[in-house]
Amino acid sequence: MAQLPNSLEARDVAFQLHSYADARKQEQTGSLVIEKGEGIYVEDVSGKRYIEGMAGLWSVAVGFGEKRLVEAAARQMEKLPYYHTFTFKTHGPSIELAEKLIEMAPVPMSKVYFTNSGSEANDTAIKLIWYRSNALGQPERKKIISRMRGYHGVTVASASLTGLPNNHKSFDLPLPQILHTTSPHYRTMKKDGESEAEFARRCAQDLEDLILAEGPETIAAFFAEPVMGAGGVVVPPDGYWQAVQPVLKKYGILFVADEVICGFGRTGNMFGTETYSLQPDMMTLSKALSSSYQPISALLINDTVYEPIADESHRIGVLGHGYTGSGHPVAAAVALENLKIIEERDLVGHVREIAPTFQKRLAGLADNPLVVETRGIGLIGAAELHHPAHSDTPGSLGAAANAAFQENGLISRAMLDAMAFCPPLIITDGQVNDLFDIAEESLKKVAASL
Repeated sequence: MAQLPNSLEARDVAFQLHSYADARKQEQTGSLVIEKGEGIYVEDVSGKRYIEGMAGLWSVAVGFGEKRLVEAAARQMEKLPYYHTFTFKTHGPSIELAEKLIEMAPVPMSKVYFTNSGSEANDTAIKLIWYRSNALGQPERKKIISRMRGYHGVTVASASLTGLPNNHKSFDLPLPQILHTTSPHYRTMKKDGESEAEFARRCAQDLEDLILAEGPETIAAFFAEPVMGAGGVVVPPDGYWQAVQPVLKKYGILFVADEVICGFGRTGNMFGTETYSLQPDMMTLSKALSSSYQPISALLINDTVYEPIADESHRIGVLGHGYTGSGHPVAAAVALENLKIIEERDLVGHVREIAPTFQKRLAGLADNPLVVETRGIGLIGAAELHHPAHSDTPGSLGAAANAAFQENGLISRAMLDAMAFCPPLIITDGQVNDLFDIAEESLKKVAASL
């Protein structure tokens, strides 16, 4: 990328360390500098327009440039630009948003704890689970199980939950109390001759075997996304959740549903918990909660979780945990307005209407010789790529496809060699076709180059 002296691109290389990037490669190639957005589109500093096929980072539900959210932020900035929720203090927006989320919850929940990112929400969940175990006089019940390829964040604790090697390498992770069980990806994890139903039952058996090997009395909780996101958009096989949930109940293990990506309409219901008939004890929310116009996340807990924690905080005299920005009034006000838009415009119903077109076009990518599998639900999906020339360098084919997409005006995300699609919920039928037209043409060019 050509960089003019003192340009934004050059200054970015000079001063900023980026997430999920090769820092040395960053020095050579620079970054795509996005200047503005409208609807499903963003525009870079040169004026080139792109379909934002990832809704930013799985998150901009109502699209870019929604003036109602800008106005909600401005109103709250003028009234009360900041206050906290420490030491018996609070403010209107956090109260109203907590009440709204409890009303919206697909299963009975008792309290909301606000954080600033999905990582923080899952990190807080871990701390509260450990706090609860001590409150119940079960200090040995501290181990937590998540799944290979699951994604739950990047703090020390939440990155330990994340079941992706590059989130552990050179960070000395995962923590020893975090365990991982089988990923529910049928194509790569099935045994010869194993049906999808048999695979789902084996996943549940693998989970139970791990619990028994570790000792059920030592296992506190199980974390899982209804549909795995950053691990490659892994849609669970039929019967998976029906097999897994009874195992958790059998051994009194808390279930934490990570709804950071699935929540607020992505799977065709307000929550992935509804799509898969889940019964979690805790839920973590972020991203589409405010369409990421403001950083905010939330942890919802039921009474089974809350009551021992409340008792323990009374015994000690304090719940010694908190973030400066927890329940930030501007972020909460924006989230409230965002949820109003989702409901008023029936974006969940819109997802159900658009999903057949989206999933049909996604499946059509399998006509390309590079595509070995497509998978998805609602308005989320992925196309897995493979070519013998790239077998020894996982991720290189995905990087090539990602570059071709971007050159042709589509922003996607390569998760190694799986190309993800997760556009704003407001996308239209025509725009879905535009998105996949670009993807098809780009993949043809990559295939021809090989």
